[in-house]
Parts: sequence; structure tokens; C-alpha cells
Amino acid sequence: MRTCEEPRPPNGQSPIALAAGQSEYGFAEKVVEGMFIVVNSITIKIHSKAFHASFELWQLQGYSVNPNWQQSDLRLTRITDPQRGEVLTFKELTWQTLRIEADATDNGDQDPVTTPLRLITNQGRIQISLKRRTKDCNVMASKLMFLLDDLLWVLTDSQLKAMMKYAESLSEAMEKSAQQRKSLAPESVQITPPAPSTQQSWSQPFGVSPNASSIGQYFDKHDMKESSYHLLISRLDLHICDDSHSRESGALKHGMLGGAMQLTFRRMAFDYYPFHRAGDACKHWVRYSEAMETRGQWAKKLVSEFQSKIEKL
Repeated sequence: MRTCEEPRPPNGQSPIALAAGQSEYGFAEKVVEGMFIVVNSITIKIHSKAFHASFELWQLQGYSVNPNWQQSDLRLTRITDPQRGEVLTFKELTWQTLRIEADATDNGDQDPVTTPLRLITNQGRIQISLKRRTKDCNVMASKLMFLLDDLLWVLTDSQLKAMMKYAESLSEAMEKSAQQRKSLAPESVQITPPAPSTQQSWSQPFGVSPNASSIGQYFDKHDMKESSYHLLISRLDLHICDDSHSRESGALKHGMLGGAMQLTFRRMAFDYYPFHRAGDACKHWVRYSEAMETRGQWAKKLVSEFQSKIEKL
């Protein structure tokens, strides 16, 4: 993979649907979603203007799950609401070991001498929720949760500085991509009547007559109001220490010893909602609390003040 200076156009319609000669969510999509994928090892190399990185995964597995993130009957891994013309699907990816390594490129803006950044984690998983339109399979919203267990990370001060520079080099490309997603985000969710099809997918097992109101309530319970990305680490032990290069060039000249710092985080979580508008309700957020009500009132006040200034101009 290689980072782009300018974001690429969106992929458009589902290639699975096009290859099957269909335009709506149908049999071909269900077959592909029902596959259980096992990969012994996978290596992803990323090249950027300032650095190059590699991701190595061992014992990767991908499969469909129900809304409670449990493997079950494939008919229970998707929720279709004909009234809305939308379908929810749930996936999970697991692995045994993940290795991440990053280093500066020769033509980058990094220092001549840098220490490669390395991170090795034990098993983890990614939970993916997708909401698509049944008429064209376009993704309307998504939810991605990156879950890690105990994580031990030893960083030197030079590695920490390098990591900040790597993040800075990617910020411009990520900002351009975010602006593109925001410009293409739908202003409002349109309710699309279902296309005539004999392959309706219900969340109830066979033999049970589906009820429109019960399906709508079940759909609302697991619906994604907007796209979001989440990172949850059960425990993170972060060790930051001097490396030999900095000690020899700086600390030892002044007769000082190097130092180290240990940080421990428990149940550390990051939640990112890229399409959330200022002043909108936050009750559907993963970690919503009553304390956010005050923040919501404050945001609405700022938005109203901004709108009044724009109207005067």
C-alpha cells in the first residue's frame, strides 16, 4: 500500500453485485458474507513520503456474527428492514499475533539516525458493523471497534519522537480524506421502498412470521446512527526510557544518568465520530453519560451564536 497525495474517488457500487449482474443486496452478497476465512499469515507493507511501515498478522480469521458478537446461524447475522430499505451486517476479525514496524525513508524529513518503531501484540480482534442500502449496496454508516487485551510497549525517547513525526506526516493525507468523506456524506437518510425480490433476508429463523414493528424495533436497537471508530485496550503498560545514543551524546557528558518512565492505563478507550455535527444529540454514542448533556447545551449555544453571526454577514 502507498499513501496518496490526493484522496482517490470512492469505490462506487459493490463489485460483488456488479459481477453477479444485480444492483441490489441479494444472493451473491449473502454468499460472500457467509464465508469463514482463515489466513495463516498476512503481511501488509505501507510506503509513505516520510516513512515505510509493515504489518504482519498470524492466524487471521474472519467470520459473520450476530449483533451480540457471537457465532450463530447465518440468518441471524444480518438484519433487514424492508420499510427502510436497509440491511445491517456484523463481522469479526481475530488474530493470534500482530507485529508493527515503522522506519523513516531515505528521502523523508526525519533525522539521519532514527530508531525503528516496533510493536508486537498478542491476540486481538476487530468488530465491524455495516449499514447498507438494499437497492445498491452502498454503505451508509459503519462502526469499527479495535479491541486489544494486555499490551506491553517499550519505547525509547527517539522512538517516541519518531512516532510523533510519522503521525504528523500522515495528518495531511488523513485530513484530505476526511474532507472528502464529509463532502460525500448523505445529508439525510432517505427511506427507500424495498425492490421486489423473492430473496428477503429476515433476522428471525424459518417458521416464524416476521412482524414489521418488531423488525423495526430490533433494527433500531442495533442501528448505527453515524459512522464511528473505536479503540479499547484492557491494559496498557508503556515504558519510556533513554536510548544509548541520547545518553552518550547528552546525559553522560554532564555526569548524569539516563532515566525511565512507566505509565499504566486500564480500560483505555478512544472514540471518534468523524461525521458528527456540532449541536446534534449524543445519546447514541457508545459511552454516553448524563455529563454530556451540559456539553450538548454548550455546543448548541455556540452553534446558534455562529449562525446569527453568519446571518448578519
